[in-house]
Amino acid sequence: MGKSIPRYLGQLDIRKSVVGLATGAGALYLLYKAIRAGLKCQPPLCSNSPICIARLAIERERHGRDSGELRRLLNSLECKQDEYTKSMILHSITRCVYLLEAEASACTNDDIKLVGDMLDDKDTSVKIQALNTLKAFSGIRKFRLKIQEHSIKVLELISTVWDTELHISGLRLLNNLPQPDYVHPQLRRVMPALMEILQSDCNLAQVQAVRLLSYLAQKSDLLYDILNCQVHSNFLNLFQSTQPGSLLFEVLVFAERLSEGQNAPHYRAVKWHYNEQSLHEALFGDESRLADRLLSLVIHPEEEVQIQACKVIVSLQCPQDLGTRATTSFHPCHSYFKSGE
Repeated sequence: MGKSIPRYLGQLDIRKSVVGLATGAGALYLLYKAIRAGLKCQPPLCSNSPICIARLAIERERHGRDSGELRRLLNSLECKQDEYTKSMILHSITRCVYLLEAEASACTNDDIKLVGDMLDDKDTSVKIQALNTLKAFSGIRKFRLKIQEHSIKVLELISTVWDTELHISGLRLLNNLPQPDYVHPQLRRVMPALMEILQSDCNLAQVQAVRLLSYLAQKSDLLYDILNCQVHSNFLNLFQSTQPGSLLFEVLVFAERLSEGQNAPHYRAVKWHYNEQSLHEALFGDESRLADRLLSLVIHPEEEVQIQACKVIVSLQCPQDLGTRATTSFHPCHSYFKSGE
C-alpha cells in the first residue's frame, strides 16, 4: 500500500471529520428550513377554534368593526339545541361579553330575557352557564334592573339544587347586584340554605354565601331572621385560625355587622327571642366561646384578619348608642369578655 498505518489512520480521521461537518451542516440547514416553514405557516382565518374566533373578534372590535360573533351566538341560542350545545353556546356568550365590550353593550333586554329563560332548563350545567352569562352582563349598568328580575329564580335554584358549582355561580351573580325590597320575602325563605352553604366544606361557596349574608345583615328587616337562623353546634369552627384567610376575613366582617346591627337602638328597643341553636346564641349567647376565637385571631399571620378581629372585639365591647352619647356623659360599656381577658 505504500503508506504507514499511523498515516493511513490519520487520513481516515480527517475524512470522518469532514463528513461529520458536512452532515452537521446539512442537519442545521434542514432545521432552518423547518423553522422558517413553521413561521410562515399561519392558522386559517376560517378556523372554528374558540381562540381563533376570540382573537378575530377582538381584532375587529379594535378597528371599530363589529365581529357579529356575539349576535350569532345569541341567535343560535334561540334555536332548538341539545343540553350540551346550549351549555357551550352560553359559555361562549359569557366569553364574548367579557371580551367584546361594544358588542355586549349593544345587546338588548330581550337578550337578557333569553339567557334568563335558560335558568328553567332541566339540565344543571345549562343553569350554571346561564348564571355565569347573567353575571357577565351584570357588569353593564343598563342591564342590571332586567337581571334583578331573575333574583327570585336564582334564590330558588340555590335553595333547591344542591350543587356546589351552581351555588358559587348563583351567589356570585347575587353579590354583584343590589337586592330590592320585593326580594326580601324570598330571602327569608332561603336563609337556612344560605347558612348551610356557609357551613359546607367548599371554600369558594362559603365565601360567596357569607358575603351575601353580610350584605343582608345591614337590612334591618332581615337582621332578626339571620340571627335566629339555626346553625350547627360547631359553627364557631369557622373562626378557627386554620381556616383560609379569605374565609376568615369575610366571616369576621359578617360578625361585626351582626354585632353592630343588634346593638343599634331601634333593634335593642324590641325584646327578641332566639331559639337555642340560633346563630345569635352561637355568637352572642352566654355560652358562646367567640371571645376565645377572636383573641386567637388577633395574632393571625394575615394582617387584614388581625385588624378585622379587633374590629369585632371593639363592636362587642361597646354598643353603638353608648359610643355616640359619650361626648355628653360617661357610660361604662358592658364587656363581652370576661374580666382579665
